[in-house]
Amino acid sequence: MIARDPKDAEACARDALLFLRASPLIPVHTAFVALGSNLGDPESKVRQGFAALAALPQTRLAASSSLYRSAALDCGEQPDFVNAVAQLATSLAPRALLAALLAIEQRFGRERAFRNAPRTLDLDLLLYDAQTIDEPGLLVPHPRMHERAFVLAPLLEIAPACVIPGRGPTADFLARCQDQALTRIAAS
Repeated sequence: MIARDPKDAEACARDALLFLRASPLIPVHTAFVALGSNLGDPESKVRQGFAALAALPQTRLAASSSLYRSAALDCGEQPDFVNAVAQLATSLAPRALLAALLAIEQRFGRERAFRNAPRTLDLDLLLYDAQTIDEPGLLVPHPRMHERAFVLAPLLEIAPACVIPGRGPTADFLARCQDQALTRIAAS
């Protein structure tokens, strides 16, 4: 259909998006994304982060973990973080998904004044299917995820059989992070 009216063009675009989401011909990948915040109202920011992920094109929020509170790790003196993990079903390629995550961070006012600076919302691509990706600016699995209880506990909550490609069962790594304090936040 050739759209002659802008309203028709919008309808065509909506129909095309619905087709892409429903079509069995479009490959759907499983991605896991870590969410974290320690500025403003961190619990609210992480919940809003889940909503922003759910609104991504060609993407469905398949699962979301509970929220967890943790002390800043390797960041100096900072407020505690609120962390969670989302599971996405997406047809976005890894690089496109990363670009979408960075755009969400920017919308939330993320500033990168220095490494491990406090953040309004941090989104890290942890896993993309069982792929190992080593490209400039894109490392999957996330290179430090296996060292962080605030990533591993929420990940295991929504994907108990998860395996980190090239490393092994996620549960094995959580057992090694028992010295990192982590508190599950009661649902509100």
